[in-house]
Amino acid sequence: MTGIEEYAFPRGLSLLRRWQAGEADAKGELTELFDAAISGEFDANFKLLAAADRVHSTASVHMLGLAILFDLYGIDSRDYYHNDPYRYARANLAVSRLLGVHKFYMTWALYAWTCEPLGQRMMYPDRFPPGADPDEVLITRDNWHELQTPDFSTGTPAAVDAILAATQDLTGAAPTLQISAPYSLAADIYGQEPLLADVVNQPETVNAMLDHLGDAVLGPWMDHHIELFPDGWVELSDASGSPFFIGQDNCQNMSIRSIRHMLRNKPYADRVFDNNYRGDYVAEVTRKRRASRRRGRDDTTNASVDRSRLLELTEAKVSVNPLFIMRLEADKVDVSFYEQQAIERNLPLTVGIGSPEIDRNSIEDLEAAKAETAEKARRHVAAVKRVCETVDLPADNHVGQSWPSHIYFEDINGQSQFDLVEIILGEVYKCARFESQNPE
Repeated sequence: MTGIEEYAFPRGLSLLRRWQAGEADAKGELTELFDAAISGEFDANFKLLAAADRVHSTASVHMLGLAILFDLYGIDSRDYYHNDPYRYARANLAVSRLLGVHKFYMTWALYAWTCEPLGQRMMYPDRFPPGADPDEVLITRDNWHELQTPDFSTGTPAAVDAILAATQDLTGAAPTLQISAPYSLAADIYGQEPLLADVVNQPETVNAMLDHLGDAVLGPWMDHHIELFPDGWVELSDASGSPFFIGQDNCQNMSIRSIRHMLRNKPYADRVFDNNYRGDYVAEVTRKRRASRRRGRDDTTNASVDRSRLLELTEAKVSVNPLFIMRLEADKVDVSFYEQQAIERNLPLTVGIGSPEIDRNSIEDLEAAKAETAEKARRHVAAVKRVCETVDLPADNHVGQSWPSHIYFEDINGQSQFDLVEIILGEVYKCARFESQNPE
């Protein structure tokens, strides 16, 4: 059997491209490769870390892993996520190697898996990740306070623990628990629309509910994780609580506030982070003053005022992610702002590649998309490199930590356009080694 190292970038991507196109010989070759990966033949390779002296890439690949295993073996969503943690870990690690992604990052359907242990009704499609059933909410305005701490020794929490243990065994990386933040958990089990209505009409009730979710569910889950993995990390996700969905003020005063409340008195608070608040551009939307409207003319708000709102939002985001500065594509703010913030705050920079950017079904002109992708990737890689050469970094440049860093693909799946993935990764591979480093 050919070793997985024979599929180094870009050969592995070429195989995935042929498999995606439905070529029979590619499916047979991929099956042989995953037979070997799942049986443990590539375990030694999975312990190899990315180089610490250059820009690297990370990616969430669990959806691509599901697409491949369903096609090759008929393994459906429930089986894939819940059964055989070593198969899950090895499949995801093998997918990362085939793509040419430098640094491993183990992920799963975190929003679904956070609410499933509470009794939320779930949907498990055959070849797609699970999700909460939006037609059946778990809690209401009348009973949310009755929600109890779940049993973390069974069901989904036990499946998460097993995947993390397997990943740590295979890679040596400290495990990262990924769960929803309070607001996004509430959105899944209370309902997006009722929650938004209460954000407007009953903000005190919303804050009380978010605090209860943190104190009764998420806080104890984090306690359990750190007790099991003392060197572990916790990554919270809160897309529903982002400025893009609920506005900057509500994001700061509800979503982020509830995380800070949840982390009060937690001795491991510095190992918890939320990095996926999206829609920073909301902070730069020009506001018109009422007085100006009365005078019949627009008020052109001073640019420094607009930027002060963005800085205020950035400060709030850093309060719940003291590890790195994150720029997501959905932020729609130029990467130079995040580069500057990373340098001023002496923090690493991570730049996200959004799933829609590489979705093959959303591309009208592939050649134009390739040119735009290459230009953006060059700018993003250069920004990350400049930050790495300026800020204080640990000797390993975080390559041994199981959280997203540098150039980060938020989601690579079976419908991703692998030509675009290759272009982005190609810019990472072409980037020169750092000219200077400041290891601690």
